[in-house]
Amino acid sequence: MTHFSDWPSLTNACLQCRACGLCETRTNVVVGVGPETAEVLFIGEGPGENEDLQGEPFVGRGGKLLDLALHAVGLDRHRNIYIANAVKCRPPKNRDPLPEEQAACAHWLEDQIALLDPKIVVCLGRVSACRMIKEDFKVTREHGLFFEKDGRLYTGFLHPAAILRDPRKKEEWFADFVKLREKIAEVCEHTAPIDPAEFA
Repeated sequence: MTHFSDWPSLTNACLQCRACGLCETRTNVVVGVGPETAEVLFIGEGPGENEDLQGEPFVGRGGKLLDLALHAVGLDRHRNIYIANAVKCRPPKNRDPLPEEQAACAHWLEDQIALLDPKIVVCLGRVSACRMIKEDFKVTREHGLFFEKDGRLYTGFLHPAAILRDPRKKEEWFADFVKLREKIAEVCEHTAPIDPAEFA
């Protein structure tokens, strides 16, 4: 169930949101990016400095790393997946969103999910996975596993920032993207992989 009948209505309302204190310090509301018919939804925690300045999720160093992993398995934020954050405004100094901030912002993501109706939801990082999959989700141990919930498949990945901090985890991180590609082939009817050569 969504409060909005279409994406422009949702986006316009979200851009005006003043439901919590983060509205006082934001530069831009970061609603999301991607085709509004995508069958795969990626959810991050909240915008960082670059995202706040540009109004798009995952555009800093972590975003570039994410795009490389996506492209390697035929996925692209502008063509066949949607990327959003659990919280739409940047928490000061990139801290974790407070519970009350997450609660104030929750209905925006719920409305996005209702309109998008994705078959697969990928949670990037602990905060997103604990909110969307289960409260005690252990991203270091349970990353790449799929959980069925509300008729969708959910999985949690390590956050790109964690890979930048510890590049030794890059191989297992990329293995999760390969598993995702296989799962997309199983359950998604309209998500054809893009030839990685197109991204060269």
